[in-house]
Amino acid sequence: MPRGITKRRPVTITALLDAALELFAEQGYGATSIPDVCTRAGLTKGAFYSNFANKDALFLALLDRSWERRAAWIRRALPASDLLAATDSRDADSFSHLEIDRQWTLVSMEFSLHAIRHPEVATLLVEHELRVRSELAVVVTEALERVERLATLPVDELARMIVAVTEGSDIQALTNGAGGAVVYSGQGSRAVVALLRQFSVSAASVLPHQGDHSR
Repeated sequence: MPRGITKRRPVTITALLDAALELFAEQGYGATSIPDVCTRAGLTKGAFYSNFANKDALFLALLDRSWERRAAWIRRALPASDLLAATDSRDADSFSHLEIDRQWTLVSMEFSLHAIRHPEVATLLVEHELRVRSELAVVVTEALERVERLATLPVDELARMIVAVTEGSDIQALTNGAGGAVVYSGQGSRAVVALLRQFSVSAASVLPHQGDHSR
């Protein structure tokens, strides 16, 4: 491939992803066509098909990008040992809040429904989500190790819970905001702290006590 094309490709992909995210959020995944995305991005259909096989592949690339951003937040925001040891859940207010991404929440919800209706798409989505949860499990394990704690259930299950509560809290907050109700900020953050407290223990508490068999 010519060098100039190679250098332009990341810029082209970013433009297509940005345009797709805007359009999917504005008018819906189903109502957005590939030509719509190309027009918004200022690119040709040839540019699209040289990077993505179809619209579903475009969404899955958006999923990857969204995960990279969320993983970066999780690494920064997972609580320190004093938060995990605290008994007052209000202490979780000092836990960095994940800003709700309205665009992404709208798009991911609709695509999940699209996948439920189309098993072949669901298969692709499940494969991506399995990888995401596997990567999240590594992040959670590393975070617990830094504060010398151990998970008390399979870390993959803990990762599933974190995904569920953070996505669910985003949906609730956006729904409340749209309906003019009170929006409880930081719900997802506090839920993650609660999960990590509930399903982890100090490593010292499970290590053999020295001197127990000294007699």
